[in-house]
Amino acid sequence: MDFAADPTNYVNRELSWLDFDSRVLALAKEKTVPLGERLKFAAIFGSNMDEFFMVRVGSLYDQTLVKNNKTDNVTHMTAAEQIAAITPRVAELQAKCDKYFQHLVTALAQEGYRKVDFTKLSKQQEHFWKAYFQRELLPLLSPQIVDSRHPFPFLNNKDIYYMAQLRSKNDGVCYGIVPVSSQFERVLFIKDGEETCFAFVEELVAHYAATIFAGSSVQKQCLFRVTRNADITVDEGMMDHDIDFRDVMSDLLKKRRKLAAVRLQFWPDAPQEIVKFLREKLVVPADRCYAQTSPLDTGCLFKLAGRISGDGSHNAMFYPPAKPMQAPAGYDLYTEVRKHDVLLAYPYQSIRPFIRMLLRAAADPDVVSIKMTLYRMASDSQIVNALIAAAENGKEVVAMVELRARFDEQNNIDWSKQLEDAGCTVFYGFDDYKVHSKLTLITSRKDGKYKYLTQIGTGNYNEKTSELYTDLSFITTRQEIGEEASAVFNNMALQRLTSEADTMLVAPLRFKSVLLEEMDRQIALAMQGKPASMILKNNSINDPQIIDKISEASCAGVRVDMIVRGICCVRAGVPGRTENVHIRSLVGRYLEHSRIYCFGSGENMRIYIASGDFLTRNTERRVEVGVRVDDPTIAKKLRGILDLQLRDTVNAREMQPDGTYTKVKPAPGQPPVDSQMAMFGYFQNGFEQATEKSAPAVKPVTKRAAAAAQPAVRARKAAALRPAKTGLLQNLFGRNKK
Repeated sequence: MDFAADPTNYVNRELSWLDFDSRVLALAKEKTVPLGERLKFAAIFGSNMDEFFMVRVGSLYDQTLVKNNKTDNVTHMTAAEQIAAITPRVAELQAKCDKYFQHLVTALAQEGYRKVDFTKLSKQQEHFWKAYFQRELLPLLSPQIVDSRHPFPFLNNKDIYYMAQLRSKNDGVCYGIVPVSSQFERVLFIKDGEETCFAFVEELVAHYAATIFAGSSVQKQCLFRVTRNADITVDEGMMDHDIDFRDVMSDLLKKRRKLAAVRLQFWPDAPQEIVKFLREKLVVPADRCYAQTSPLDTGCLFKLAGRISGDGSHNAMFYPPAKPMQAPAGYDLYTEVRKHDVLLAYPYQSIRPFIRMLLRAAADPDVVSIKMTLYRMASDSQIVNALIAAAENGKEVVAMVELRARFDEQNNIDWSKQLEDAGCTVFYGFDDYKVHSKLTLITSRKDGKYKYLTQIGTGNYNEKTSELYTDLSFITTRQEIGEEASAVFNNMALQRLTSEADTMLVAPLRFKSVLLEEMDRQIALAMQGKPASMILKNNSINDPQIIDKISEASCAGVRVDMIVRGICCVRAGVPGRTENVHIRSLVGRYLEHSRIYCFGSGENMRIYIASGDFLTRNTERRVEVGVRVDDPTIAKKLRGILDLQLRDTVNAREMQPDGTYTKVKPAPGQPPVDSQMAMFGYFQNGFEQATEKSAPAVKPVTKRAAAAAQPAVRARKAAALRPAKTGLLQNLFGRNKK
């Protein structure tokens, strides 16, 4: 059965992205969510929409220019068709955001935080704000005239501008533009009796900006913001071996700032003359121009929430404090992992034991090398500093820094320079494959023997996000896993893909194929009338091959539970297709980021964690790493995480057969289940300490394949993604780029 043959079985990727943004936005109106947190969710929605236009709409726009009629891989829609489909959906979401923002403003006023309305100022207020504008803002403003002698200026991505249509006695009609500089505080606060008043700086500028253009009368005015395409790619012609890739990326970042405009946002009731003028200058169609009453840049809502939180008298407006649990006194992960495999779960457990482990390794005379893949790092990364300390202590430190981590490129460029200056070996990955792996390998030599300590994770080595994202970190001293990890690092250094491993998953050659084999085993069990099930947790799915296999499993009678936070291109509950597929999305206090793939249950359960999702980009165009967890204690713990999330009735929304989501409610008489907060209790004793090395029951998995599944498995191996032997080096080094 070819599920993929019918595009109606899918949800378009871009529309699914917007569905996720809709679920985030819904929390901005959810009355069970504290008011200060609702402000943050409105801000997150705005940030998500910025990224959507910069990345997804930008990419689609580029495709329309080349007119190659390329279609997406699931719904087979052209770029133009996708833009046409998302346009009304974006307008709908923006209208909801405007409505929810007004509700937030009303609720804030009830809590003693009143938004300044510059159209309704008293004489005293007018005097105060005018004096503030003239004293604090006016000296820093840089107005520009646009006329026959003054060309239209370059407008920065995501900056806010004031624009006026001007008329003078001598020169007729022209335009004035005033950048609302990023150096200004976006939110201004004053005390007015018992109330705290807040004002957005762009609205203050707009109220008094007419005074800037002395000698001209302001006919019409508005605020606006431009969003530019940020979808840059490394051109194969730039991948010359005589050019430092870091310099290439620096040049590309400069080019990104000048890419085409893909969206215009305006103040409500923006004059059509100004809108038309800007559209023509920036070449933005009318359907990508949005007038809105909510802030043009919702980042100011983070500032507002932060200020209210800092006041300290409105604790009820925010989630109760929940800090990562610290390890007990005397806990030493570097020593503990030699006794038993360890699983750390962020943000419920602190990342500090992992950092201390790196520092211990940096100082250990037996350690000869530390190797790590780095994708997104904190701006003040203690983890990178630990690597630098190791290099300064004479250890071999190898860092695979992915310079193409979108929007973190400059941070990664800066860190790569510091690592090199400290004596670390730095390389940048593949030409055709972005390295998204989360892998650390510490190699020791004692008594003439090499021993490995390996960490495989689902999230980045980033102290900041470890307190915001749910992620897993598996750490082991099992020699066979260390040997496989060593082979992965060696292959990456030599620009080779890894195809051979037993316990590890390594995309693109040994990731999708292994998971499809696991699905085939469950299908074979179901066809034999035996219990069969799968639980698949990740961030996104659009790989047609995987979706087709999930449908096949459903039709065979396999129970398929999926926990997909964001993009989900498969429909659940479609009769005759996916009626045994159940899909839910968890959107709550923390961003769900871990990937767990579980097949079967009880003694026959096989469970994996990985860095990669079920997006085609992850399965076929990235180097991802995962591991099969055979330690029975940790495997049970991972399954417990999944079971808890499948019982969630606070953060969960379930997909319906038409692709929409409905909020999950507790059964009558049952208390609500918040899986995220319950996880603190679940990992309360998560820093296990043992006195002896426990021997995990490692199952001989490579010899356990069910006979009934073998034909399908062999077919999957034959069809697995592999670069052709001819021209392999050319593909790897960008000479034959797809």
